[in-house]
Amino acid sequence: MILVLGGTKDGRELAALITEKGYPVVVSVFSDYGRDLIQLDKELVHTGPLDTDGFISFIGMNHIHLIVDASHPYAINVSQNAMKACQSTGTSYVRYERPKAPLPAYHGLHVVHDYDEAAKMASVLGKVVFLTTGSRHLKLFKNTSCLQNHRLIARVLPEPSVLTECLSLGFKPKDIVAMQGPFSHNLNIALFQEYNTEVIITKNSGQIGGSDTKITAAMSLNLPLVMIDRPVIPYHNVVYDIEDVIKFIGGVHKCTI
Repeated sequence: MILVLGGTKDGRELAALITEKGYPVVVSVFSDYGRDLIQLDKELVHTGPLDTDGFISFIGMNHIHLIVDASHPYAINVSQNAMKACQSTGTSYVRYERPKAPLPAYHGLHVVHDYDEAAKMASVLGKVVFLTTGSRHLKLFKNTSCLQNHRLIARVLPEPSVLTECLSLGFKPKDIVAMQGPFSHNLNIALFQEYNTEVIITKNSGQIGGSDTKITAAMSLNLPLVMIDRPVIPYHNVVYDIEDVIKFIGGVHKCTI
């Protein structure tokens, strides 16, 4: 059995492709929302986070011989826990890393290394900060001292638990944009204009994550864009093309039959 960490669009597509190739697959996602997006038998989808021990237990119970890690590029803990579990159990592991969005020579682009640095950078670039980094670090932006006198706009998934979290953190309904991306160039422009955006914070999630259209929209509006760079993780095996994932699976499969 192959375990695909597939809470992303490319992860879902990869799980479907592996299934089409005739390999048995089970998919792990973080939330019920991610589970609903998987186009597979829901009995073959695990919902909820897994720590290292959780992965070890899951590997044993489901006879997993390979983990295909197609989790989000910024989901550090997921990848690290999966690799530790594979190392502990002797399970094969391969990381599919989606390509980054190319960064243009734009005077308003500011690349930083983490969320704290992003908050500090944005605080001096504008008073209305449009957050396009997802929901997991909203607490940091909302509570950091440097942004206390700023208006923060949170663009998040339209998921009840996420909206509840936003409200509990003190975001007003008028400052929450609950929509599923990725977003087109024109829609990004419209949203940035509608909220009188002065600075944007984002991540380099690649073209499939809509980073390219955020960049072009920021450039069109001459807005500062704070880009949190991807974390550097020493993956055990990493490929950058979906076809290379299939080749890797074929090699592992031959060794197990």
